[in-house]
Amino acid sequence: MNKERVHRITVPTPFPVGDVHMYVIAGDRLTLVDAGVKTEEAWQQFVQRLSEIGYRPEDIEQIVITHHHPDHVGLLDYFPHAPIIGHPKADPFLRRERAFVERYVQFFEEFFSECGVDRRLFSQLSKEGGSLRYASRRAIDIAVTEGESVPGLPHWRVIETPGHAQSHIALYREDDGLLIGGDHLLLHISPNPMMEPPAEGETERPKPLLQYNESLEKMLQYDIDRSLNGHGDDTTDIPGLVHERLAKQRQRAERVLDMVKERPHTVFDVCRKLFPTAYERQLMLTMSETIGQLDYLEVNGYVRKKQEDGHYIYEAAGVSVCG
Repeated sequence: MNKERVHRITVPTPFPVGDVHMYVIAGDRLTLVDAGVKTEEAWQQFVQRLSEIGYRPEDIEQIVITHHHPDHVGLLDYFPHAPIIGHPKADPFLRRERAFVERYVQFFEEFFSECGVDRRLFSQLSKEGGSLRYASRRAIDIAVTEGESVPGLPHWRVIETPGHAQSHIALYREDDGLLIGGDHLLLHISPNPMMEPPAEGETERPKPLLQYNESLEKMLQYDIDRSLNGHGDDTTDIPGLVHERLAKQRQRAERVLDMVKERPHTVFDVCRKLFPTAYERQLMLTMSETIGQLDYLEVNGYVRKKQEDGHYIYEAAGVSVCG
């Protein structure tokens, strides 16, 4: 059995999800997994807790990120000496070069137009403020993918878990079944599978809810004793959580199918019904959830999609999700 110790450090965030966890692994290299948000409060709390376990920030030798979202990469700028390790698909989101941002905005303007989104909401897409002010701008120094080990952590293997983000990975230590799971297996809330443009060199848009379901089922292939999560409590009953999440997702899909059975809907029609008060404030979040449910219904043959006047229209195919 290896002697590595894993320490949890929790820092506050300004987001509705609340506090975020960071993990320090005392392996062959002192490794930080995830990096909180870029606020002075988070940094001071991190430094204090790190000192309580016997380390200083300059002792951190490398940083692994489970995915590229702002609440997991915010403090990267505070460790200029430490290489950043993560999935290659995280790199453009961390760099945020101008060409990438322009391609990001163009993709969503075209896609949301096809979904029937009110054009007055498009201005949300080009705002680089918002949550990104809590993120650092770095590059991936060492890219890792499925099955690879992390330098200095020979007992840990990378598991690709796309869905919540295309770049999402988990770290698995087979010796004792310990998983550092990022936002993949959150116990009390279901992670939102977030839409992203196709990666460079790809043409088909990702379908994150379908990916998330597959990544959930993938967890059943591993003997996971405990998942140390990015938010909230640890998860211990992995099969129970997986089956619960998949069942609830089918129930949400049934609700969407009931809407489409009444009459054909655009994606935006469904979004406004699902999130009547939230869609204007959180367009990306609500549209990601909506298109995810429609992707699920379409791939399983419950709805058909056609294009009319430049918009995609979904109509029922006469099959029940739960029946």
